[in-house]
Formats: sequence, C-alpha cells, structure tokens
Amino acid sequence: MIHAHAPILPLLLPLAAALLQMASGRLPFQRAVGLLATGLLVLLTGWLTLLADDGQLRVYALGDWPAPFGIVLVVDRLAAGMTLLTAVLGFLVLLYASAGFDEEGLHFHPLFQFQLLGVLGAFLTGDLFNLFVFFEIMLLASYVLLAHGGGLTRTRAGITYVVLNLVGSAVFLIALGLLYGTLGTLNLADVARVLALPGYDRSLARLACALLVAVFVLKAGLLPLSFWLPHTYSAAGAPVAALFAIMTKVGIVAILRVQAVALAPAMPDLLDHWLTTLALATIVFAALGALAAARLRALAAWLVLLSAGTMLLVPAQASAEVSAAALYYLVQSTLAGAACFLLSDLIAAQRGKVADQFMAGPPLQATWLKVAFLVLATTAAALPPFSGFIGKLMLLSSLRSAAAAPVMWTVLLTSGFVVMAALARDGCYLIWKHKATARPLALEAIGWQRATAVLLLVAAGPLLALLARPLADYTARAAAQLHAPGGYVTGVLGASATNREAAP
Repeated sequence: MIHAHAPILPLLLPLAAALLQMASGRLPFQRAVGLLATGLLVLLTGWLTLLADDGQLRVYALGDWPAPFGIVLVVDRLAAGMTLLTAVLGFLVLLYASAGFDEEGLHFHPLFQFQLLGVLGAFLTGDLFNLFVFFEIMLLASYVLLAHGGGLTRTRAGITYVVLNLVGSAVFLIALGLLYGTLGTLNLADVARVLALPGYDRSLARLACALLVAVFVLKAGLLPLSFWLPHTYSAAGAPVAALFAIMTKVGIVAILRVQAVALAPAMPDLLDHWLTTLALATIVFAALGALAAARLRALAAWLVLLSAGTMLLVPAQASAEVSAAALYYLVQSTLAGAACFLLSDLIAAQRGKVADQFMAGPPLQATWLKVAFLVLATTAAALPPFSGFIGKLMLLSSLRSAAAAPVMWTVLLTSGFVVMAALARDGCYLIWKHKATARPLALEAIGWQRATAVLLLVAAGPLLALLARPLADYTARAAAQLHAPGGYVTGVLGASATNREAAP
C-alpha cells in the first residue's frame, strides 16, 4: 500500500513539518521537528531511489484523476535521484543552521521546509502548470530566507532577486497560456504527444516553448541573465547560500526534462547554437569572476555559476551519454558548492575582521579547516583523484563527438586552469600568509553540528570518487530512461496516449 503512495510522500513530509513548526514558535521544538523531518526525508528519498532503479515509471494521480486531466507526480530515476540529493543537502545545511544561524531571524525553520517542498515538487511534477506552482513556493520561501539575518547588503540583493524572479514568473505564465491555448494541455507527456501530431499552430507552440526555456535559463543563471547570481548568493547567509546551490539545478533539470520528452522529438533545433554559445560565455564569465573574487564566499558563488554554465552545455546535445556524464557532474558540483559556502563561514569566524577575504590575517587555529579547504579546492578545481576530476573527465569524454567539441574542450579546460590558479592563490592567503603582527585569535567553539555538516560535505569529493562506478552506472540508466520519451508518454497517459484526438 505504501508503495502506491511513494511519489507524494517526499512532499507531505516537509509540508507536515512546516505546519507543525508554525503551530509552535519555540525554537528548540522547531529545530527538533526540522531535523527529524529532514532526516526522515533522506531515508524516504533513498528508498524511493532504490524503487525507481527498477526502471518502472511511477505515476501518482492526485484525487485519482487520470492524466492529462488531473495533476500527476512522476517518479523515474532522474526525479528520484534529484530528490535524494536535495534531501541530503537539506539535512546537512539544516544541521549547520541549527547551531545558531536560525536565531538571527523569524520563521527560519518553516520557510526552510517550504523551500524543500518547492524544490522537491519541481523535480517530481509531471505537469507544467504545477511546475510553475512549485517554482513559486520555492521562490517565495527563498525571498525571505535570503533576507534572514538582515543587513543592507542582503536587502539590496533581495530586491534584485525578487524583481528578476517576478519578471521570470510573469514570462512563465505567458508561456503556459500560449502553450495551453495552442495545444489544449499542460501535462508534459500530453504536450509531447500533441506536438508530434499535425493540426496546431506550430509557430505559436514554438514561441511558447522558447519562452518556457527562457524562464528555465533565468533560474539556472545563463548569461546574460546571470548577473544577479554571484551577488545574491554571496550576500545570503552561508546556510541559505548552501541550500541555494541546488536551485540553479532545478532550472537545468527542467530544461533537460522538457527537452528530452517534448522538444527533441518535435522541435530538435530549438536549442541549437544559441544555448551552447551562451553556456560557453557563462563559463568564461564565471571563471573570470572566480579569478577576481576578493573573498571565499564570493568565489563559491562564482563556482556555482560556473557549474551551471557547464551543465547548460548539455541540453543542446540531446544525447544520453552526455546527460549521464552531466548528472554525475551535477551531484558533485552541487555538494562542493554548498561545502564552499559553509566552509567560508567557519574560516571567516576564525580570522576576525579579515574574515574570509583574500588577504593576510590571523592564522587558522583549527587545523582540520586547512585540510578541508585543500580537499575542497582540489575537488572544485577538478584535480585528481577526487570527484571533480572524474566529473569533468566524463563530461569532456562525452562531448568529444559534438559539433563544437574543440571549442567546448578549450573553454572547459581553460576555465579549469583559471579556477585552479584562483584557488591556489586564495589558499595561500587563507592558510599560509599571515600578518607578522597579527596574534592568533582564540579558537571559536565551532560546535559539532557545524563541524559535522562541513566535514560530510567536503568528504563528498573523495567519497563520490570512490563510488564513481555505481554512481556513474546509475546516472547512465537515468539518462537512458530520460531520453526514451515514448516510455514516459506511455507511462503517464497509458492507453489514452493512442486514443485521444489531437487538441485543436
């Protein structure tokens, strides 16, 4: 019985936790509920990922209304794997935030759960309108979380973030209106079915799909829509920025899903040329930004943008091999980006007024912070033997037959060298260069929550390298399932996929 309701359980858990937390304003109670719910979410999404690995598409029709008339949640290997990544990241970030960051403002814990609800729902939904709904839940929570702790810098970043995302939401609604008016449906599987049939205004449908992709690349941070991202992420509190590391991936996964299921069969040229060109420009922009960063938190924000640009090379290739490599890269880059934000917060606390700026200051008293930075820098710079190197190597190998392979290889390798140089220079300031007159600061009580969260995220670099084979095999199976749109359409619509008439 529980197997039948498995797709909706990852949404009910954070929703129930948020409602319980709002019922009581006591912070210890909210912490306990949040950590318990998020820990259970890790177990639940892990179980869901094991279930999904049998290759069967699990469709959950809310209210027992069949698709395409009702709302459906769809679980395949990609959706299940992304929910597990979100749950693991959410648990570790919440553990870190529970050491004192949650005291800096009101309602942190219920907003955190709503943020998880929005992200998880975006990965699980099989309906484009409900993708919009979950995007809005995610964004509404992120607006307040961004301002958590107050301050002029966060307020300014928040205003920019809100305005841009409100514009994106308006464009999203316009795209959905055009798509529904043209095709008569917003269920993704049904959209794919109707796009494959004659009898609709192809130019309007193409415009609607183009607007839809534009919204997704705004969320992902594609140049020239990415200027907001480094400033916003570096201004947010460290735990909030660490959680935001998964948000750019929501837009990327949405593009991969829509492209593979609907666009590749019906409009294979929609993403040609322009997306690859802008993704390469985003990579160059992010690498130069990382080189110019004046503090570790800003560098982490540029690394998130760099990983987003690298992932945005993938949809235009429409290849299961490229998507498999990209999914492995997505996992390791998300965890590395989150680790960098949290580590920068601990390093800043150790260096007094100098904080995490790249300048000589008091030496770090916690030796494990130095080791953690070296491991994280090796992962982020894609150096062997950690997962950053494996992910970059897999991606380069999968792109070798692409039309623009020489340009992509050149940009990816050059950006890697630039990031490596930036991290080497910055590590010298944080670890080895000290002011001659500076006295070491007293070791701040970091606390086991913060130390555990940071160490586990940093350890993901070596751990994902050790587990590279099973993880790569899983991403290969997920990519193969993603690029079999017929199975998705049939699994969601069933017999109606062949019986329904095309929408006018």
